[in-house]
Amino acid sequence: MKPKKAEKAKKAAKTRSNHSCSEEGSGEWRRILSWWLVWGTPALRPEKKYHGLYARIQWQGLDLHLLNPTTFMNRSGLAIKALADFFKIQPQQILIAHDELDLPPGTAKLKKGGGHGGHNGLRDTIAHLGTNDFQRLRIGIGHPGDSRRVTGYVLGRLGKQETEELNAVIDEIMRVLPDAASGKLPAAMNRLHSFKPV
Repeated sequence: MKPKKAEKAKKAAKTRSNHSCSEEGSGEWRRILSWWLVWGTPALRPEKKYHGLYARIQWQGLDLHLLNPTTFMNRSGLAIKALADFFKIQPQQILIAHDELDLPPGTAKLKKGGGHGGHNGLRDTIAHLGTNDFQRLRIGIGHPGDSRRVTGYVLGRLGKQETEELNAVIDEIMRVLPDAASGKLPAAMNRLHSFKPV
């Protein structure tokens, strides 16, 4: 991603709400990323058959299909399934990036498999794909400390410090994704999981 596009992506990340996107790459890497990683892509356009905004780009030597679902978050599995079916993407070739209440802001973790953890976007994706055998990029947003405040917190605007922390971890995510894409997932995980915003 070019610096200007990355900057646009950061400026677009003003709320904690999760908007998944899908990516299908060449070779064995077909992935799904969160909207703030690709929001700066000028070619992202409405595509009804994928229930979202779609683009195909070249990035780090990969041919990628990007999808930002325009469904409600708890129906994002519908969009992911539509794209996966059309391009014959297997669940294990998918990476879904999502907000994670259980991780502090400014941190992110890569993970394969697992449950939905109460995340309705993941719940719907598991239901539509019929499996949880996909990879996740969990981007920390922190927890408000009271379950009754979660909805307002997730949909609320980021503070200055949170924005700076999110920007920093986005930069680190963009640095490790090429390793993840080229089959060096352990190396990508080690670097990303040890990252701490300054």
